[in-house]
Amino acid sequence: MINWAHAGPSALAAFLASLVEFVEALTIILAVGTVRGWRPAIIGTIAGVALLTLLVLIFGPALQQIPLHDLQLFIGTLLLLFGMRWLRKAILRSAGLVGLHDEEAIYQKQTLKLSEGREIVRERLDMVAVATTFKATVLEGLEVVFIVIAVGATGHMLVPAGLAAAAAGIVVIVLGFILHKPLALVPENTLKFAVGIILSTFGAFWIGEGLQFHWPAEDLSLLGLACGFLIVALLAVWLARRIDAAFTLETGSVTSNGAQKIEEGVHS
Repeated sequence: MINWAHAGPSALAAFLASLVEFVEALTIILAVGTVRGWRPAIIGTIAGVALLTLLVLIFGPALQQIPLHDLQLFIGTLLLLFGMRWLRKAILRSAGLVGLHDEEAIYQKQTLKLSEGREIVRERLDMVAVATTFKATVLEGLEVVFIVIAVGATGHMLVPAGLAAAAAGIVVIVLGFILHKPLALVPENTLKFAVGIILSTFGAFWIGEGLQFHWPAEDLSLLGLACGFLIVALLAVWLARRIDAAFTLETGSVTSNGAQKIEEGVHS
């Protein structure tokens, strides 16, 4: 049975993480649809979603057959590594060492790339467009699938996590349909900062559960862990800025110029 009273943290983690990934996928899908046509863009997207749904249906229930403590330790380790990776990128961007992820720049770049050598053939399906949207959907969606399975496999939260991810997808699709442009105003780095903390918190908590550590106040320990990760992350941002400023003063040069930062933001 699903404990809906405790489903909130799992659903929130799945929703926020999925929101970030869906925004990134939407940027590429919009670029393909605008330049190469909406029919192949939609076909590639649907094919990618179908593959991802199949993966969830196969691996989600299978993971729940693993002994609980072993599953918690395994999933907790993966979530902690996954969350720390997101948090590291968010810290570097917040400190100004890496350029922010610019959805508008990515959209323009993808549009230009798809426009080069374009040949519109109405008698057959544009497989380049199909492949591009399929690849974008699958690559970004795999992270969504991993998070949904990871936060949902323990504690029978797969359904709430899946519904939250689906809700994030619907929100992004609706906004993309209404605005018909990349969601450049979404504070993506702030979301990644929050998601990194949430995933790291779940990871540390479930590693403890897998090792049969008895957390004080049980599930309320998640709040303490989240505050701990937040404090450490903010200190890391402050320290990175101080080190960067000191290095700049010492060498008399800027560590990264604006163009380099934007380029890194586009590719990361």
